Amino acid sequence: MIDPIVEEVRRIRDAHAKRFNYDLDAICEDFKSHQKKCGHPLARFSPKKNANKLIHTGRKKLRGNFSSRLS
Repeated sequence: MIDPIVEEVRRIRDAHAKRFNYDLDAICEDFKSHQKKCGHPLARFSPKKNANKLIHTGRKKLRGNFSSRLS
């Protein structure tokens, strides 16, 4: 099933990328300059403490399982 909204977003995104010859650095610079010109405040969120603990705990758990498989 083709979603017309998704297709429109992809068309616009491709046209924007084409303006910069698909150069990712140039595309990002254009977005950054647009953000500065728009005048809207940008939200900056600090990382959530609980999210870091979950990631860290998950890594420890994976290491333990991986190590036990090697021995």
